Formats: sequence, structure tokens, C-alpha cells
Amino acid sequence: MDAFFLPVGSGQRFAIYHPAQGGITRGLVAYVHPFAEEMNKSRRMAALQARALAAHGYAVLQLDLLGCGDSSGDFGDASWQAWVDDVVRACQWLRRQGDAPLWLWGLRAGCLLAAQAATQLGERWNFLFWAPTPAGKPLLQQFLRLKAAGDLASGNAKAVMDGLRQQLAAGESVDIAGYTLSATLASGMEQASLAPPAVAGRLEWLDLSTQPDASLSPATAKPLQAWQTAGFTVRSQVVTGPAFWQTSEIEEAPALLTATLAALKLPATVAVPA
Repeated sequence: MDAFFLPVGSGQRFAIYHPAQGGITRGLVAYVHPFAEEMNKSRRMAALQARALAAHGYAVLQLDLLGCGDSSGDFGDASWQAWVDDVVRACQWLRRQGDAPLWLWGLRAGCLLAAQAATQLGERWNFLFWAPTPAGKPLLQQFLRLKAAGDLASGNAKAVMDGLRQQLAAGESVDIAGYTLSATLASGMEQASLAPPAVAGRLEWLDLSTQPDASLSPATAKPLQAWQTAGFTVRSQVVTGPAFWQTSEIEEAPALLTATLAALKLPATVAVPA
């Protein structure tokens, strides 16, 4: 693998490139990481999958977004649009590495960023979604609740949540769990939705559950239908494994690694059971 800094204006973004192995490049894959602490919890799984994909002929680019990981800037400097722009630049860099099917691989909030970035790229991109969320608003609410969690015992949780919303609405930043959240980032995240881009390709949607007989949640039906209506070849399945992005310890989901490789290598006309 090749670790480097991708120049972006007056800053730089830390990137890791995993060249395709085996002499034939099956696809070019750009990874878009999740939000805040979920990124750190997911680093191992992302690295394992990137290496596995490279070993099977896929070139993979991992990028730390503005203010995240080893990239320049502070988390508080980030806006949602700045992150979308970072994903666009990563895809443009990756596109120059060869002529092969293009994939955007997102995890959680990374799926929202991937879908929005694709609207600015103007060509066909396929999508690999890990545990996608149909909209950014629930993720923002979940993040804000971290601040209120410490006040549950005293009964002040609602007042804390109301105060956070008022600060953000006034254009102020708020500090939550060691992260400074800007009003522009919160606003962009709240408005984000998992809408399909205009140029249709493939969508591989993989959810996780610790229950071996689990099925997709009802909330996924609407976005899946929207992508199908937009002309995408859509396949979805639930894989057995932990929600590694939120577990207290760093965990792995081996079945997800295997399912991902199988999904990308399948012909577009073969359906994966939900």
C-alpha cells in the first residue's frame, strides 16, 4: 500500500492507496469513512476490507476527510459540503489510476457523502453501502444525545438537547464527546438524504445484525425502491456480525468481508437474497 497526502487547496488529506494485485484491475474503489468516533471504531474493518479487495484485484483509496484522522484542519473546521468536496477530489484522483468500473464504498454517514459526491462527478459510479442510513438527521440526533446522556440522571437531558439546537441554529459551534461540531456541518448533515445520482449503476447494500435470521428494517424499503426506480441494479442482504462502529471494543465482522467480496464480483444480473 502507498500512504501519501493529497493536496487540497491550502491543506492536505491523508490517503492510503491499495493497488490492485494479480495483474488485472477489476475495479477502482473509493472508501468514505463514517462520522466522528465511528471512524476510529471502524478503522480496522476498513483496513481489512481494503486489503482483501486489493488482493482480489480491486484498487482501493482510503481518505481521511477534512479535520479527521491525519488530514489537515480541525474537526470544527469541517462543513458537510467540504467533506463532499473531499470525496469528489478522492474520486477524481482514483479515476486517473486506470480504466475499470468505479465504486464508491461508504459506511454509515459515508454512504450519504458518497451519494451526494456522485452527483458532482458526472459519470457512472457503482455503490457499496455498509449499514447505510437513509438520512443524516437521525445520525445528528444520535450524536447530540451524547452530550445529553450525562444529564439523564438529573432530568436535564431535554434542556441540554434544546440548548444544543438553539446554539446550532444561531450559527454557533458545540462541543460533544471531544468533537467541536460546527453549525454548517450540523445543518448539512441534517439535510442529507440517501438520494440516487442521475447516472445509474449498481448498488450493493449490506446491513449487519447479530441475529442470524435477521431481515432488512422497514426503513430501508423506501430508499431501496428509490434507487431501483432511478435505474440502479439493487441488491441487499443482512450479514451476521456486530455493529463494530459503535462497540466498546474494536471488533471484526468476518462475514461482512466475505459478503462484500462476493457482492462486488457477482454479475449485475444475479440477485442476492435479502
